[in-house]
Amino acid sequence: MPYFIDVIIPIPLQKLFTYSITTAENDFLKMGMRVAVPFGKSKIYTGIVAKIHTEAPNTYEAKEIHQILDEGPIVNEKQLRLWQWIANYYMCTLGDVMRAALPSAFILESETIITKNSKIIDESILLDEEFLVYEALQHQSSLKIHDIANILDKKNVLPVIKRLIEKEAISVEEEVYEKYKPKLVRYVKLHVNFASENALQKLLDDLHRAPKQHQVILTLFSISATTKKPVKVADLSKESDASPAIIKSLIDKGILEEYFIQTDRVEYSGDDNENTKNLNDYQKTALNEIKEAFKEQSVVLLHGVTSSGKTEVYVKLIEDALNKNQQVLYLLPEIALTAQLITRLQNYFGEQVSVFHSKYSSHERVEVWNNVLNNSAKAQIVLGARSSIFLPFNNLGLIIVDEEHEQSFKQFDPAPRYHARDTAIVLAHIHQAKTLLGSATPSLESYFNAKQNKYGFVEITKRFNDVLMPDIELVDIKDKLKKKLMKGHFSDRLLEEMTQTLRDGHQIILFQNRRGFSPIVECNTCGHSPQCPNCDVSLTYHQYRDQLRCHYCGFAEIMPKTCKACGSPDLDNKGFGTEQIEEEVKQLFPEKNVARMDLDTTRGKYGYEKIITALEQQEIDILVGTQMLTKGLDFRNVKLVGIMNADNMLNFPDFRAHERSFQLMLQVSGRAGRTEERGKVLIQTYNPHHNILQQVSTNNYKEMYNEQMNDRYNYKYPPVYKQVKITLKHKDYNRVDAASIWFATSLRNVFGDFILGPESPPIGRIRNQFYKNILVKIPKKQSLSKTKEAIIKMNNSFLSIKDFRSVKVILNVDNF
Repeated sequence: MPYFIDVIIPIPLQKLFTYSITTAENDFLKMGMRVAVPFGKSKIYTGIVAKIHTEAPNTYEAKEIHQILDEGPIVNEKQLRLWQWIANYYMCTLGDVMRAALPSAFILESETIITKNSKIIDESILLDEEFLVYEALQHQSSLKIHDIANILDKKNVLPVIKRLIEKEAISVEEEVYEKYKPKLVRYVKLHVNFASENALQKLLDDLHRAPKQHQVILTLFSISATTKKPVKVADLSKESDASPAIIKSLIDKGILEEYFIQTDRVEYSGDDNENTKNLNDYQKTALNEIKEAFKEQSVVLLHGVTSSGKTEVYVKLIEDALNKNQQVLYLLPEIALTAQLITRLQNYFGEQVSVFHSKYSSHERVEVWNNVLNNSAKAQIVLGARSSIFLPFNNLGLIIVDEEHEQSFKQFDPAPRYHARDTAIVLAHIHQAKTLLGSATPSLESYFNAKQNKYGFVEITKRFNDVLMPDIELVDIKDKLKKKLMKGHFSDRLLEEMTQTLRDGHQIILFQNRRGFSPIVECNTCGHSPQCPNCDVSLTYHQYRDQLRCHYCGFAEIMPKTCKACGSPDLDNKGFGTEQIEEEVKQLFPEKNVARMDLDTTRGKYGYEKIITALEQQEIDILVGTQMLTKGLDFRNVKLVGIMNADNMLNFPDFRAHERSFQLMLQVSGRAGRTEERGKVLIQTYNPHHNILQQVSTNNYKEMYNEQMNDRYNYKYPPVYKQVKITLKHKDYNRVDAASIWFATSLRNVFGDFILGPESPPIGRIRNQFYKNILVKIPKKQSLSKTKEAIIKMNNSFLSIKDFRSVKVILNVDNF
């Protein structure tokens, strides 16, 4: 009886591919194992076995698999169910999900190897380029594609290779290589020949003339005597102050013996654990209410004001889950947050905590993956950013989504464009686990679901230790400018408070949601401002590199000394970013330490940790930063927070702009006064009477919720209606315009007035591609799955039109 498997391949194709297997392979293979399979003419891909069956495909002949790559499954059945849900809900393919879910080291690549044929050919028939390749193969047994590209100094070498194959001068094969390499640590021990006392004494006498080698042997003894552990080569070299070459010569002589032990790249080396903290009355009440709510509901929303000690409540729930031998997933929106939380959780739970996010190398991620898969003691608690929902949990009992309102939980590019909070709720449902969503400023969707009794709801209204909420004051910049009370971008009120805070020995955070020095450079003579050649945006000036940069495509050029349009040297900066604030602060307070935290200063693996640690240890007096600062960080000595300009957030063209501004300002305010003394927040604005600013100043979430929900009902936006955004892009404006009109008209024929667009977004061209957006609004009573089916059918019809085939269509479900 023939056997077949359906394989998920990491390419965006709708269907799975079927391959044939032998009876022996059928006995060995299980769902979730990796296999290398041939695809197309010569490509080899790593696929995941999704199904084992006996039905041959109708439309094509099933090829045989290339090889089996695993001893056992690396993806479990529950994960495959989650992948299927993501592919269906977010309208993408299983291949997209696989590429996002697996660490890249698991996806083997194939590389084309070119070798010379044994047959002798007449070299006179070869063209110049062909001869260069052929001659190179006389000296080397094989070449790779990039080697040939270097030899010929051109990018596209495939035509040359094709001609050589036709002339039977070369042959081509695919070599599959494994990307993950385990980390091996080098250890040494004394050779068994010198184990007896006499042999050892003789050895030391013999080495008398080589004092450094003599020293190495003595050091090896002293280390072995004090610790019973194996001795690392690195430690021996350091302790005996000998170079690795000396140790190598001892190994070569057969005096020392080297061996390797495989170790994890990420290890916890702390001491014994602390006991978790005792909760105060508000926290105890909240904890009991959460446990009660979990009996009825599987999802609970915890609305606790900033600094109310939500993390300690989470810790108690984690303890409960661990006592039941369950795994815990703790999701965070920002890598900056994990840096601070790792230390706290490791103090409580020691090496049971694993961390998973994109700043880790692919090797480190494979190790965390394997630890979770094997339910290892090292991975009972996984702390991670959004991608950690893809880990292979076997026994998940609790998911905590901290700062659940954060936009960073949404993946925008590439597909799958999933929302980690919503996916976590589905993941918990698959595992029959509980989900706790925590935030000081919940998203309207979650609060709406709690109001509708879909979620349980618990509140903490008081800060830890009964510290008062910060005093929030609005500063009218328009009035200050009239009275000439502004110094640069600082009002007299802000400077007065800063001076007082620094005098009292406290720290300050200044928030400006724009990086760079200034967003626009303008010529005062003709009004020209430098634009990005690839995008419809003006270039941002970055002073520390003296260059203009585009934040969309990365284009950069040196800051011009004169205007490119009229040649005038009179160039002026308009607007301001974090760099400019940092510079102004340094001029105003020259003796204080000022630091900046934005995308430019946190690029490295430990970029976040360095800045956060420096602030915690009070090496920094004033920290200037973008929204990275707003995410639940806990600084004990920050007393003043200054929001430099609240208006550019409020006036953003997006239906969530007001909700987002409220959340950002309240979150950043929450960094102030987290210990005994009451914190102070100053918000500079041109419009202090704006409703949202008034609600922020009184910390009135409910009023903001009611007002925003009123708008959402009136204008039919989420959470009242569901939303799918369809984006079309192409380098030719006329083509994308015609395509978007065709698409929108087809949608209107089916859905009527619930279609908005096509419309150009605020930035209509990015990386030389023109964009058009169409918005599909889906009422509650309309079937979501039927709507998606209709959109996919339309998309397929659209792609079958010859003129539109080159237009890229992006389907984004819940795009907000």
